[in-house]
Amino acid sequence: MAGIQKSLRLPPETLQEIRQMAKDTGRDFSGVTLDLLSEAIKMRRCPGIVLAEGVSGRRARVAGTGIEVWEILANYQSLNRDFNRLKKAFHWLTSDQLRAALGYYEAYSEEIDELIDRNQSWTSQTIKKRHPRMTPL
Repeated sequence: MAGIQKSLRLPPETLQEIRQMAKDTGRDFSGVTLDLLSEAIKMRRCPGIVLAEGVSGRRARVAGTGIEVWEILANYQSLNRDFNRLKKAFHWLTSDQLRAALGYYEAYSEEIDELIDRNQSWTSQTIKKRHPRMTPL
C-alpha cells in the first residue's frame, strides 16, 4: 500500500507493545501500527463500536456484546430498514447500541456489505465442502 511517510515519536512503552504485537503475529511493525491507527480512528468516529478478534479476523462489534455490526445490518435490511422492528428483533440492545451499529454502517458500508454478502453466500453445500466435520454424519 502506497502512503505518505511521516515521522512519529512514540513513548517507549507503546513502541514495545507494538513490537511485541508484531512479533506475536509474525507481521511487520508498520503493518501492525497501521492497523492500530485505523482501528482507533474507526472507534473514535463510531462511539459504541469496538473492533474485536473473531475466528475469521477482526470485526466491528457493538461494545459490550458479541454481536457484530454486519448481523444487525443484515437484519435491518431484511426488515425493510424499519428501526422499530429492528428494536424488537434485538430487544436486549438499547436504541443507542443499534444506532451505533447503523452509524458504523454509514461510515464503513463497503466493509459491512462485504461481510453480509460473504455470510449470505454460505449454503449447506459450501459448509460441507469447506468444513466436512461440521456436517452431520
